[in-house]
Order: sequence, then C-alpha cells, then structure tokens
Amino acid sequence: MKCTLRMRMGLNDAHYGGNLVDGAKILQLFGDVATELLIRNDGDEGLFKSYDEVEFIAPVYAGDYIEVIGEIIGFGTTSRKMKFEARKVVITRTDINESAADYLLEPVVVCKASGTCVVPKYKQRS
Repeated sequence: MKCTLRMRMGLNDAHYGGNLVDGAKILQLFGDVATELLIRNDGDEGLFKSYDEVEFIAPVYAGDYIEVIGEIIGFGTTSRKMKFEARKVVITRTDINESAADYLLEPVVVCKASGTCVVPKYKQRS
C-alpha cells in the first residue's frame, strides 16, 4: 500500500538563512503519510515508534513543491514497517524574477527514510 502527499513549502517552513527549510519539516510530512497509511490499513492513526534510517540528500527551500511517498513494506502483529521518499517537483526561480518557477521533469530526491509504526491490537479495525 502506498500513499502520496504533495505540498508547497512556505516562508513559515523556512528556518535557516536563504529560506532553507528545516529537515524536521520533511520528517513531519513522513509522519503525516504514515498516519494516512495506518488509517487506511488499520482504521487507526497508530503511533510512530522509530526511524531506522534517515538520509537528507538535497536542500529544500521555501517555494519548493515537495512530493512525499510512503509505503508499508512489512507487517507484524502490531507493527508496520514503512519506507518514505521526499522529492522536489517544483522549484522557485528567483534568479529570473520573484514569481518564476520550474516544474522538474525529473524530480529531485531530497530525503529518504524508513521506520516502524505501531497500532495496538485492540485499536485495529481492519
């Protein structure tokens, strides 16, 4: 099962100089995708237990559109192993003018991660 979320990073997401977005924002998006996957699979939001691996690959800036894809890749009695990937699909082009942007024919992977979520047995409805 896969789930996709796409959203634009705003100036409120920028945390560092040059309108650089904090990596924690991407992890928040992974959590949102995990929640939807758990609801679709188990009928409950569950809990994010841990990340096994997180790799930040490319910077994200305010104005970028990020597509996050998550997938359940393993099942335990209460655990759900997941993998995630975040990609830039649109970038701002302030070098051209303040409202210019490019749709990327080849998305740029900005972060990959894997982790485990848990849905207690008594809360599973599916």
